[in-house]
Amino acid sequence: MTGGLGTAGRTVALVLACAAGACAPRIEPPGPPVAKPALGPQSFVAADGMAAPVRRWLPNTEPVKATVIALHGFNDYSNFFQGAGLYLADRGYAVYAYDQRGFGGAGTPGLWPGTEALADDLKAVAGAVRAHHPGRPLHLIGASMGAAVIMVAMASADAPPADGVILSAPAVWGRATMPLHQRTALWIAAHTVPWFKLTAQGFNIRASDNTDMLRALGRDPLVIKRTRIDAVWGLVDLMDSALASSAALPGPALILLGANDEVIPERPFREMVRRLAPAEGDQRRLAFYETGWHMLLRDLQAATVWADIAAWLDDAGAPLPSGADSRADKLATEFR
Repeated sequence: MTGGLGTAGRTVALVLACAAGACAPRIEPPGPPVAKPALGPQSFVAADGMAAPVRRWLPNTEPVKATVIALHGFNDYSNFFQGAGLYLADRGYAVYAYDQRGFGGAGTPGLWPGTEALADDLKAVAGAVRAHHPGRPLHLIGASMGAAVIMVAMASADAPPADGVILSAPAVWGRATMPLHQRTALWIAAHTVPWFKLTAQGFNIRASDNTDMLRALGRDPLVIKRTRIDAVWGLVDLMDSALASSAALPGPALILLGANDEVIPERPFREMVRRLAPAEGDQRRLAFYETGWHMLLRDLQAATVWADIAAWLDDAGAPLPSGADSRADKLATEFR
């Protein structure tokens, strides 16, 4: 063919142009600081002025046993903790859950804000909650992406002032545990059509056995249904950092895993557990639920998980009521 590049040539030119930055993944980072972060009745206002909705579940008695900050997963928002929040509040815990930047009603929903921004927001919220309940222990609970944010934040030099963390099905599927073809396809898509939106249809992945809950999420306008490819790219960046932070996770920590998790493959979990090799006096524990799925806090057996969480918050060294920690001991040995 003469008089032009031809199809192959145009494709190569497009890829080269995108690699040069013409089609780079979009990040929506925080703006410059304009005020001191503040926790209000219904929202948290970050240093750049971004207001994130906050849901609270508070006990009827004072002083509270302790405080809990809950972080939702990818494309979700703070409502994810409704059931668990009510359960813990009834047992004396003050619970706070906020919409993370880029999700729910915070920031620009659908645009990835960057790993550092998510971790910095957590640190600011933790400081504000600690100040609101002086002298009370502070615990962090994260589901999937939220757990990954906690792992990254807790491994940093200026970690949030947490007395313990609970990670539910942590999102640790970083590039180190991805097949080459998946890493390659993601790079090409993120650097050629970063704006393209994907749906979960066709992936044949089930997140939970709670069908009614999943249908409700499908009707919820605050749950993101169509995901930009560059947001997936950003999520994988976060999972890279979370997996790398595994060994630095401080105790006390409780890590919840479901036998039926179809969202995060087994290999990343194996690698995370391997990096969590036990040390003398280790306060990092695993809990394995044979009937659990990815959304452990909202599965049909969620009440069992809630009871374990409450028991661990009461005494991080005591056996869990469900026995999930005993089952996890064998699993940890196999993974390592």
